[in-house]
Amino acid sequence: MKKFTIILALLFCVSVFAQKTISHRLDSYELGESRNLKIYVPPSYEQDSSRYYPIAVVLDAEYLFDLYVGNSVLFSKKDKAPEQIIIGIDQNYKDKRYEDCAYDKVNSLPSGKSDEFYRFVRGELLDYMEENYRVSPFKTIVGNTLTANFTNYFFIEDIPGFSAFININPYFAPDVPTMLQKNATEVQRNSYYYYLSSGDYLSEKKLNAITTANSILAPIENEKFNYKYDNFDGSTSISSIGQSLSSAFAFIFEIYSSISKEEFDTKIKDLSPADAIAYLENKYVEIEYQFGSNLNIRERDIYAIESIVIDKENGEYLRDFGEMIYKLYPESPLSDYYIGLDYEMRGKYKRALEAYKEGYMKVEGSPEDAENFYKNVERVSAKVN
Repeated sequence: MKKFTIILALLFCVSVFAQKTISHRLDSYELGESRNLKIYVPPSYEQDSSRYYPIAVVLDAEYLFDLYVGNSVLFSKKDKAPEQIIIGIDQNYKDKRYEDCAYDKVNSLPSGKSDEFYRFVRGELLDYMEENYRVSPFKTIVGNTLTANFTNYFFIEDIPGFSAFININPYFAPDVPTMLQKNATEVQRNSYYYYLSSGDYLSEKKLNAITTANSILAPIENEKFNYKYDNFDGSTSISSIGQSLSSAFAFIFEIYSSISKEEFDTKIKDLSPADAIAYLENKYVEIEYQFGSNLNIRERDIYAIESIVIDKENGEYLRDFGEMIYKLYPESPLSDYYIGLDYEMRGKYKRALEAYKEGYMKVEGSPEDAENFYKNVERVSAKVN
């Protein structure tokens, strides 16, 4: 019964995003032909004309596109990733993927038709999307096996053409890992995300090439190069695709998600109150810049750093915390609570009482919520009297 429910959910998901997907033939000067694209546009695109969206280019679209869109819908519904505009390129006909992604065995770089396909993606396709859709600076490219290797040519440019690279079971050209190492060490201008996966279902030669690449990339210490490797032993070449995509989403869009326990423990808990507030503000500035998503700071992220602001440095940053929240949520009692707590901790009980009363007037919801908030008023009233 559980499996049946899951299947129904997946079918519903597919039917929903299928309604939002269009087919488009893009004429290409570089290729001397037109190519079939699948373009998924989130439902919210028509609802807010000021909003910009990250884009993802999915190679091998005949079988990767729906999986990628499904993950995108799921992660955005759970508020774990921004909505994306997704472009799939059909390649599995007339051996196109082999022409598109071939490489010179001498220098490991695209050659002939694959060089034309590279220019098509880098120039014509991205230009088309920027001219016809509201796109943010964040761009992802994804491929599997042969097409995964091809994605790397956009990373070894002087300025990488994409922000995130999803390499599922790549069939690496011999010199590509070394080329990746050079750029991964040197990139500075923006943050880049590189995801790599493999498993024991691959041939020994191909698996060795991937593990060698991992041994080269994993030790790199560059804050602009974010890297994750998954080895799915015991899986299959088909099931690893779904596993890779979900893992890659969680990795690439971690900054978009609310603060997790791991993020708090590794990046926040030892900060001073001022630095914790700055971290929170900067997190959301980065979200807006990268993904075009103008989010207000989530209330659960406010609560995540509450203990730091209250407990460290005698609560001296409570007022700053409250004022930050007021700018975001002027109708919320949260800002008044923290400002009132600041006054209370400093012995200014009349000012604290005013702030708590102001917050109490804003409380909405159940009588229990109002009653709990009013306890602040009662506590400070006793001190005033």
